[in-house]
Amino acid sequence: MPMSTSMLVSGANGQIDVFPLKLNFLLGLAGYPFADPEKILQKLLAQLHEDQRIPAADPLNIAKRALPENISIKVKQILPRLKEGGAYAKLLHDPNVSPSDIEAALQDYLEKKSPKPYFNPFKSISSHLVRGRPWLEDLQRYPSKHLKVEFLPPSPGAEAAELPEETLYSLFRTYGKLGDIIPQPKTSKDLPKHATLNFRTIRDAIMAKNCMHGFILPEADGGGSKGTILKIAYEQRAKAHVWREWIFSHPRIVVPIVAALLASAAVAVFDPIRTFFIKSHVTQAFHLTENGLYKWFRSQLMRANEILTFKHRKGEDAGLSAVWDDRKDDIERIRTWLMETADTFIVIQGPRGSGKRELVLDEALKGRKNTLVIDCKPIQEARGDSSTIFAAAREVGYRPVFSWMNTLSSMIDLAAQGTIGTKTGFSETLDTQLAKIWQNTSNALKELALEGRKKDDKDSELGDDEYLEAHPEKRPVVVIDHFLHKSQESSIVYDKISEWAAALTTANVAHLIFLTNDVSFSKSLSKALPDRVFRQISLGDCSPEVAKKYVINGLTAEAEDGGAKKSVPSQSREDLDELDGCIDILGGRLTDLEFLTRRIRTGESPSKAVHQIIDQSASEILKMYILDVDQTSSRHWTPEQAWLLIKSLASAPSLRYNELLLSDTFKSSPGGGEPTLRALEQAELIAIVSSHGGRPHSIKPGKPVYAAAFRQLTADTVLAARLDLAVLAQLTKVETGAIEKAEAELALLGGLPGQGRE
Repeated sequence: MPMSTSMLVSGANGQIDVFPLKLNFLLGLAGYPFADPEKILQKLLAQLHEDQRIPAADPLNIAKRALPENISIKVKQILPRLKEGGAYAKLLHDPNVSPSDIEAALQDYLEKKSPKPYFNPFKSISSHLVRGRPWLEDLQRYPSKHLKVEFLPPSPGAEAAELPEETLYSLFRTYGKLGDIIPQPKTSKDLPKHATLNFRTIRDAIMAKNCMHGFILPEADGGGSKGTILKIAYEQRAKAHVWREWIFSHPRIVVPIVAALLASAAVAVFDPIRTFFIKSHVTQAFHLTENGLYKWFRSQLMRANEILTFKHRKGEDAGLSAVWDDRKDDIERIRTWLMETADTFIVIQGPRGSGKRELVLDEALKGRKNTLVIDCKPIQEARGDSSTIFAAAREVGYRPVFSWMNTLSSMIDLAAQGTIGTKTGFSETLDTQLAKIWQNTSNALKELALEGRKKDDKDSELGDDEYLEAHPEKRPVVVIDHFLHKSQESSIVYDKISEWAAALTTANVAHLIFLTNDVSFSKSLSKALPDRVFRQISLGDCSPEVAKKYVINGLTAEAEDGGAKKSVPSQSREDLDELDGCIDILGGRLTDLEFLTRRIRTGESPSKAVHQIIDQSASEILKMYILDVDQTSSRHWTPEQAWLLIKSLASAPSLRYNELLLSDTFKSSPGGGEPTLRALEQAELIAIVSSHGGRPHSIKPGKPVYAAAFRQLTADTVLAARLDLAVLAQLTKVETGAIEKAEAELALLGGLPGQGRE
């Protein structure tokens, strides 16, 4: 009668032939409601066995091909072990042939002629006789090169023998090379006794575990009086969550790597998006005012003359036309500079209300595409780094912007510095954040400048830089408004803008136009472009003739909007004869002229309107420069210094600069009187007039209407008496200090020892 023998068929040299061992991770999905790999693989094996078109993929065919034909054996059953990459084969053989002979014959046959599985044609199949009693479990225990061999007694109450290394080596060496045998420490009291075997390959450990698990070592071979059962299990040397523990235990290595990866991801993902939004902001692709339907609808409304705001706008434009006629040379000069290749700045300097922005944007750049306007005022007035970053990003269309991440990163960096002793590099300074915004803006502007370039152009062989240098008309225009606004508080924003503007103009990427009220702009811009001469236009107040024409044109245009029957104000109003004297008082500042025009439109006479403007200006001067100075610590002048200027300019059109510096009121200021005068000039109370060589020589009121406001303030006897007394008190304090200093010096001299007569 045939006998049954169990054999284990597996792969060789660490690779699995019957099943791919590398797919063990799929079995970890078992237990999920919609994915049971165990059942799926069993169905797949059944289909492979039934489908004879792919015999090489059937494990039963692989096992059959591994059996020699000259031995009378028959495969009775195949028990696949998916997670171990092998299979148990139950064989029927002649009882006259021992299982050891069959094992030797199979191994000899497989060594000479080994069938190759389809997924691993470079490795052979090996087989061994199952000597123990295998435990066929479906637990989530996966193969390892390390085996834990426990020594158990065959029956309760018996004593198992602790096998020495030599015995373990002789038992397990046949299944593959052993790296090491680690016995249980002598001091260990763990039961049952055990030893650890480290194989060179997982395949060898799998073969040893499945063939020797449950093997009873008899007394004759060193198994003790009753024998010893070998219980074998895989031992996972890697600790659970080893990667997580390593990451948390090495923050000095992990945190900089994570920071670098996050920065790289942000650059790769967000920078193209930000560049796109900046280009859209410059070209106004998503602005409603550039929409064709909106333009048509607006033109129809203007033609129907149904919206009041358009009427007022027409009056304002008519008034400005007189100013632009007077400044036609300045407009043409700016347009000519934009057609040249000189890599320098264009600076439009003038007091507030002189029409710098309107001159550049509405006239010089009228109809020009790709114009970017950056207003420094909201950036400089922002409080905190996050607000500054957000304001700068909004001016250029830089989005998405995570300004709150700067605060969060700073907190993380501070916490890491307290924990590991060094900074992580997560947080970035305001300089770095602004540099990123300006760099993305530079990339967007360069792409816009090269947008119209074609391959078939006659200068297509030129590089990008050479092309932009040869075609200055293609470059975008960047207008930086309110440059050096409140620069005495902080100059970091203006330093970064100046450096970025210098990089743009030297690389021929864009034309730069600065609009500023500060007459000392060259100090800031020369740091960025020290070897360039700036192209400058200084705007002042309009002449009386132009100012009168501005007011008359504004009133005339408003009258024409009212209908054909309505007479022109110059013909219907007799009080316009006062206009010449009013303009002499008011001056040629455009904002004041516009205010005067609006008041006359409401029915006021020019004299009354001017008196209202003077009263308002006097109130502003009193509040900003005298009464609220003590409550604001950021002011760099005292009420007495401001009053001295007001009183002096009320009686004289101008003051000598150096003479005022030598007065006791200004001489006693910390750092001298020059910083105080510069601060008052920034606050627009006064205007410092410089000579052609750049030396300041005189001081005038900050606005023409301020001269009349100064006279009105000095005419208030109560206010004048109070402030004159404060000035005298300050001078008394200065003289008292000088007297005390002189007395101290005399006391010191009097205390010196006298000299004897010669």
